[in-house]
Amino acid sequence: MTLRLAHRGDWRVAPENTLEAMRAALVVPGCDGLEFDVRFARDGAPVLLHDATLERVQGVGEPVAALDVPALARLGVPTLAEVLAVAGREPFLDIELKALPNEEFIRVVEAERASERAGASGSGANGPPRLHRAALSSFDPEILAWVATRRPDWEHWLNARDLEQGTDDRAVELGCEAVAVLWRMIDERSVARAGAAGLDVIAWTVRRRPTFERMARLGVKAVCVEAAALDG
Repeated sequence: MTLRLAHRGDWRVAPENTLEAMRAALVVPGCDGLEFDVRFARDGAPVLLHDATLERVQGVGEPVAALDVPALARLGVPTLAEVLAVAGREPFLDIELKALPNEEFIRVVEAERASERAGASGSGANGPPRLHRAALSSFDPEILAWVATRRPDWEHWLNARDLEQGTDDRAVELGCEAVAVLWRMIDERSVARAGAAGLDVIAWTVRRRPTFERMARLGVKAVCVEAAALDG
């Protein structure tokens, strides 16, 4: 079954990447999970925000990295810990990293989404756990390499704008399980090529239900959706 992931929550109800948008998405019938963006506050705490500044959504021309968590909270920017607690363990999560993470990010994610099964990449029974119904994604290979070095058993996806051979090759080099690409670039041939490389395909960002249904017929693993495509 193709997963339907709410892109930055349901921004029809509340501003994107807010707790209210996440709660609204989770009660939509047919929504299987959430996609959201993570950056880091001044003290290193992971918070939800797509842009480097708060200008577009919050109307404040400050970089997120210049503000502490209380200041961001007053502007409606939640911490990752708050969102993970609201989501619980069952919705699938696509956690898109917009900046290089830190050890605090690993701690927060493991606190809510650690699997009971220990890692399998030579880490042994006492090694770091896998993630439960979650994946990390990024456009930045440096970020994905950082994740793979510290948590090789965590599922991670390369975000890209195309599904050409070079994209598949880069994802394989980074140890990714999937490639997340602009939905217009996905067709039967490109899905088959990615599959031959051992990669799942994720589509972003779909707004119409017929487009979601076409992606599902092509066999993509998940689709980041918004607007009418979010409704099942």
